Amino acid sequence: MKILIVYYSMYGHIGKMAEAVAEGARSVQGAEVVLRRVPETLSQEVLEKMGALAVQSAQGSVPVCTVEELGEADAVIFGTPTRFGNMCGQMRQFLDGTGQLWKTGALAGKAGSVFTSSNTQHGGQESTILSFHITLLHHGMVVVGLPYTFAGQMNTSEITGCSPYGASTIAGAEGSLSPSANELAGARFQGEHVAKIAKKLTV
Repeated sequence: MKILIVYYSMYGHIGKMAEAVAEGARSVQGAEVVLRRVPETLSQEVLEKMGALAVQSAQGSVPVCTVEELGEADAVIFGTPTRFGNMCGQMRQFLDGTGQLWKTGALAGKAGSVFTSSNTQHGGQESTILSFHITLLHHGMVVVGLPYTFAGQMNTSEITGCSPYGASTIAGAEGSLSPSANELAGARFQGEHVAKIAKKLTV
């Protein structure tokens, strides 16, 4: 059973969440977990001006995903930062190249799930995940969220991400925050939850 985690992370927040998602998925017996990045669309010059070049270089050890790898997986968990309440352009461009998978129904019946990040508490986390689900549904995927059996969703003692739609993290206005313990726990829970469902779907 192959669980593919495909993400884009400009400043490292989604990258950290992806690692936690992978950790959760690996806890399910029989799960082979693969981490992939979507191709970058910005130039090195632009990334440097945005202060993102160092993070991009550090993520170089994670291979860039190919469209074909999506079809080979039993479940795909996508990670994207929020861009005006929607997925980032890099993820959108990658998904726009999956027409052949749609034509052949290669993703139909497979588990699909999404996690995200935003600078602020109400920066579009839920709308990003929900609008991402539209693409998954067009591919015929079985949409999997983050159920309330993850007790951290009921946490009101701190400002934290995570919703029934998927795990999320708050990066801070300047991107200075790191995913909290609760947010990482949500990511691990989601990874494990998706892997368990994928296991049932592949029986």
